[in-house]
Amino acid sequence: MQKSEHVRTIILETVKRKKLLSLGILAAVAGAIAASLFPPMILGKIIDTMTAGQSATIAMVILYFLLTALTGFTEAAREGLLTVFGQKITHTLRSRLMAKQIRLTADALNHQEPGALVSRFVGDVDTVESLFTSGIVSMFADACRIISILAVIWLKNRGLALVLLVLLPFLFWFTRHVQKNMLSAQLENRKAVSRASGFVPETLHNIRTIHTLGKEKYVEQRYDAYIGDSYRAMEKTNFYDAVYSPVILILNAIVVAVVMLLSASGNTQVLTLFGMSAGTAVAVMNYISQIFTPVESLGMEIQTIQSAIAGVRRINEFLAQPELPDEPSIPVKQFRQPETPFVELRDATFGYDGHTVLSHLSLQVQTGEQVTLSGRTGAGKSTIFKLLLGLYLPDSGSVTIGGVPTNRIPEEEKRKLFGYVEQSFHMVPGTVKDQITLFDDRITMEQVHSAARLTGLEETILSLPQGYDTPCTQEIFSQGQWQLLSIARAAAAQPELLLLDEITANLDAETEQTVLRALKRVSEHRTVVSISHRVTAETGRIIPIGSAV
Repeated sequence: MQKSEHVRTIILETVKRKKLLSLGILAAVAGAIAASLFPPMILGKIIDTMTAGQSATIAMVILYFLLTALTGFTEAAREGLLTVFGQKITHTLRSRLMAKQIRLTADALNHQEPGALVSRFVGDVDTVESLFTSGIVSMFADACRIISILAVIWLKNRGLALVLLVLLPFLFWFTRHVQKNMLSAQLENRKAVSRASGFVPETLHNIRTIHTLGKEKYVEQRYDAYIGDSYRAMEKTNFYDAVYSPVILILNAIVVAVVMLLSASGNTQVLTLFGMSAGTAVAVMNYISQIFTPVESLGMEIQTIQSAIAGVRRINEFLAQPELPDEPSIPVKQFRQPETPFVELRDATFGYDGHTVLSHLSLQVQTGEQVTLSGRTGAGKSTIFKLLLGLYLPDSGSVTIGGVPTNRIPEEEKRKLFGYVEQSFHMVPGTVKDQITLFDDRITMEQVHSAARLTGLEETILSLPQGYDTPCTQEIFSQGQWQLLSIARAAAAQPELLLLDEITANLDAETEQTVLRALKRVSEHRTVVSISHRVTAETGRIIPIGSAV
């Protein structure tokens, strides 16, 4: 089994892969901090020069504006680079999550809730992006800015520096208290949103039953309850957010007022600590504003980080789930022996959630043979198909194609090996040609035409406005034609094995006969395994699964 990934390792990989981008972010952060320290100093110097009855030099004025502009430029560069880096992170995370989903074991797949899964792919990944764009990096930059400003203020006015050193621990405690309560509310909100998100597709799936039983009011009330839980959690978050910023602003005003009053005092001892020139006073007020702004931002950044941590935990939980073993691939043709059954289940057992679906099942299908799996609903017929396709692995025993375990068949061979036709057609975005090829460049137009002719669908396709290049919509084909297109898709790559899963279950008698005739043409010289409740002499050898019907 592959080693479980973590968000941290994925982020570190991205940092290493994007070294120039990472260095650019560090340079922009350092540049923004350094550039922001000088304009107040220069402004104070200009004011002191003017109050002394002298004229400020043009060079000092120009330097002030240039450094102010540089501060804005470096801040913009930091934000832009962080946004790009965040996008790289989200792209990598979503790719890894999709790869993980494909590799999950059957038991893990059955425990996935659609709403929770969508929440991980969208909401949780977005919070990880914000972890960098407005979280860790911003908090580091603001912390460095606070330390730098304190150092400058210490040189300018030690009394003020001492006041701030006493005040900042209180601000830190207040920030932490507020943010802990906000995090708790945010976690409640995310859980409520996840429940609400999962309820929507559940409702759509059961909409006919809901209307039939007259449960519309119950559904509305249940959804309102989920939304209500989310709103109540958000109200808590908004309350703490509304309290935090005014407190910081009031403290800012109080510190400035106290320092100005003390600096105006005639007491010699007080002036030793708080005395300053007019220019220094202006510079100090600028610095006070600068130090309170990042302190206020720290609260938001801590909130962002805490929210992101919750998302990171949820993603890590998903990445830690068991997955199918990643064993070396073995080409089927390379190892197939003439005497080896083409399809074989040998003493295969499979189950999930404590329920055994198949128990010590053994069956063989020879090359070119056509067989039908017959049995009651829930007997495990569709599970056998999933085992053959390598989507599931048996708990014990073996499932082989040409003597090769299905999980060791190379991905690039599967399209040539398997043709799978389900009860209903699953359309992909694209043209009619794309529906048949599934964007596989190895399938030529000649193969596409051949598959369409075999199914009797080519004339219908050519009558479309753009033929095979016609964009697909649900309305361009009838239900029977969609099923014929599904057969054409399976046949296009000229597979050796056709798997047919109740393909005529939803068709009327006339359409069923059309599909069966097309299927007979496609099945010639191929091995066919089908699932059907209705068996005839034309369905080949019958293999009962479970309690046969």
